This record gives sequence, C-alpha cells and structure tokens, in this order.
Amino acid sequence: MRVRKVASLLAVAALCVACSPATKSAEDGVQGTAGARTAGDPYYPTSGNGGYNASNYVVAITYDPNSHHLDGDTTITAKAEQSLSEFSLDLADLDVRTVTVDGRAADVDHSDGKLVITPAEGIAEGSTFTVEVQYGGEPNPVKSKKLGSEGWQISSSGGAFAAGEPHSAATWYPVNDTPTDKAAFHLAARVPDGWSVISNGLPGRNESKDGWTTFRWDEPDPIASYLTTVGIDHWTMVNGKLTDGTPVVSAFAPGTDDKKALEARLPEILDFLSSKFGKYPQDAAGGIFLADKIDFSLETQTRPTYAKWTDLSTIVHENAHQWWGDSVSVRQWKDVCLNECLASYAQWLWAEAKEGANLDDTYRKAVQKGQQVFGGKLYDMGAGNEFGAVYSKGPMAMHALRRTIGDDAFFQVLKTWPALHRDGNASWPEFESYVTQVSGKDLRGFFDAWFRGTTQPADQYLWPGSLKP
Repeated sequence: MRVRKVASLLAVAALCVACSPATKSAEDGVQGTAGARTAGDPYYPTSGNGGYNASNYVVAITYDPNSHHLDGDTTITAKAEQSLSEFSLDLADLDVRTVTVDGRAADVDHSDGKLVITPAEGIAEGSTFTVEVQYGGEPNPVKSKKLGSEGWQISSSGGAFAAGEPHSAATWYPVNDTPTDKAAFHLAARVPDGWSVISNGLPGRNESKDGWTTFRWDEPDPIASYLTTVGIDHWTMVNGKLTDGTPVVSAFAPGTDDKKALEARLPEILDFLSSKFGKYPQDAAGGIFLADKIDFSLETQTRPTYAKWTDLSTIVHENAHQWWGDSVSVRQWKDVCLNECLASYAQWLWAEAKEGANLDDTYRKAVQKGQQVFGGKLYDMGAGNEFGAVYSKGPMAMHALRRTIGDDAFFQVLKTWPALHRDGNASWPEFESYVTQVSGKDLRGFFDAWFRGTTQPADQYLWPGSLKP
C-alpha cells in the first residue's frame, strides 16, 4: 500500500496563502501578454485555457437542496508558463462576486463561459500564483444534442450530483477545463443536516454547526477536471478496504440497495484488473450509485458514478478507467480510444476469466454484424462522435491486435503502458508506436485499417492468428 499524507483542506488553503507573491509591477520588467482562452483541442476549441498550469484546487461550496442555490469559494494555485497580463478560467452561468490574485483584487470579465482575469500586476513567467474566486447562483447542466446533459444535475431524491464527459466541472467551480491540466483537488461541501456529500479521494474531517454540516474530501493525485465530482443526497455509506489496504468508500442513494451486492465484488474486480494492468494507481476506491436513469455511468476518479441501470460489467468497465483514462488521460479528445477501447476490452477479459467466454467466438459473432459495427472511426472520429464505435468496434480491434502480436507482447503492453504514463497524458499515435516497439512488428496497415478506417478491414487484419475461419 502506498502511504501518503493528505493535508486537510484548511492546511492546504494555508499553504496556498503562504505562497510568495508571484506578480511584479511593470516597472520591475514584467509586461506580460494575455494567456490563450483555449487549450487548443480542435474538437472543443472554447474549452480550457493557456499560459499557466494549475497544480491545486481548493473548492468550498454551500448548497441548499431546497432552493438549488450554491455559494462557492475556490482557490487555485498555478504556475505561469509565460509572463501574463491576463489569463482565463472556465465557469458557466454563475454570478462572480470577487476575484483576487495573490490577495489583490483583479479586474474580471465573465461571459460565454469564460472568466477573464486581469491581475493588478503582471505575473512573471515561472512564478507560482494563487487565484481566489467567490461566486454563487443556481448551477445548471450544459446540454448538447450528441452528448446530452453534463455537469450539475438535480437528482430524483432532490439532491444533486455533477458528472459528465467532456464537460462537467465548470458548471460548479472555476477551472481550467481541459484534461491536459491535471491538478490535485480538495472539496469542502456544506449542506443542511440530514444530507451528506460524496466526492473524489479520501474523506476528511466533517463539522456540524447551526443546522449545517461540512463534508471534506481530498484527492492528492493529479485529476482531470471532468473526473472531479460531488454528490449530495441521503447517502448510505459503505466502507471497506482492498486487499492491499487501499480504503474503499461507496455511497448508495435511496433506492439503490440492490447494487450493494455488485459493489461488494469491487476488491475482486480491482484485483483482477491489477493482474492485467499493473498495480492499482489510485489512493482510494469505491462507487457512487445514483437512483437516476441517466444515459451514462462515468469513471469519476477513485469513485465511479453509476446510473440506476448499472450492472457488473459496467463496474468492471468504469474501474478499468482508473488506469485507462484517469491515471493516464488523453492528450486530445480524438485520442479517446485510449480510454474507451481499453476499458471495453477489460469487460471482454473479465468475461473470459470469470465467465468462461471464448473471446474468439465473441469476436466472430461481432464481425457478423457487418458494416454497422465497422462504420465508425476509432481515432480522430470527430467532435461529438467520441462515444460511439469505441464501445463496439473498440474491443474487437483490441482482440484483433492481441491475436496479431500474441499474448506475451499484448499483455506486456497492457501492464507497462499505464506505469510509463502514470498521472500524465498520452495520445493514440504514441500508443501505436509503443505497441510496435514492444511487438517488433510492422503494424501500420493494421492500425490504419482498424482505427482510421470506416469499412471492414481486409482479411489479413480481420482474421489474424486463431481468428482465421
């Protein structure tokens, strides 16, 4: 077990306040330029921001389930990648009250989901600075025709939860909303007595006063913004440990008691996945079981969020993401096969090991579906199309790859890749290069046919090894 000290929220906040002021006046030579108002992902060009890297978020919220009103106070610690005259954060339709940079009031412009901040003094390149934003209002989800509702949502119990991919975090706190700027995350959520709060990471000390209770959660490992979460409900909490001592906290909304037997198998599931992907890469584990029939379950880091329809295979899938997608995150959204193709194939591996499935037969049955399964691209599939073929064609492609390079090379890749890129980001082309290196085979034709093509691959790529009819 990795033992790690996790500072309390107040201690983290104190450290942030104690940081040396990073800004310097123009007469000291810091002129600066504006940071980019985008992270540069062509699929979502308005998401994320440039000019700095965030390292820590301290988010404090007060939420009243009756009025749906939220008050927030978020402190962000970041390092300037350039001399900054201004920079921006992502924040949806909430009212911004005050913004300070290193304790000094800053000018702000908040429109179209961007909070543009002009500090009182320029920020020197390489400097660490802190931003505090106080805000409030009624948070709402973001909606799109292809991806549905994401972010802050009202639950059937009258509580609330935040979940969505690729967007979620900016609906309830100011953030650099891009998976390439991963940071530690600390939450203090104050709710009326009788309600409770679940989030990422490890639980902290709770406090009750004047009819309200504050719940604290700390995620010290780098986390992509869309993988942060909060759930406010009348939770039933179940605590346990993995075989290596890692703490497990699972939360069940009213009406989800039937999911407890599934979640009881989490240690078995994570032991199995560790045998395939290497040591479990998180400091905590568990699950958040909603009573809502939302369209997706999501791999929120350390503690996946599950829709009411969740089954055992879904739990396997979302926990495989703790390696593929959470610990190692995409560089751009066109790389999402790194997340979904691998997590979907983990479901196949579970069926093979635990249910006696013959994966060659599973594959052949899938091929019989014809063009309907081959039509979608697995790499660079286009904005809004990320979450389609990766779930059906994706595991087929991974099984064909396994039969092409052999089990030794295939499982070596599955175990060493997450370790090589732990807590970072990676791209699909980098994965292809690594598989080629480990296997010693020329795989260009295979990867083009399966991952860039939109028709059934040629027989040499469709029927490798034991798949040959």
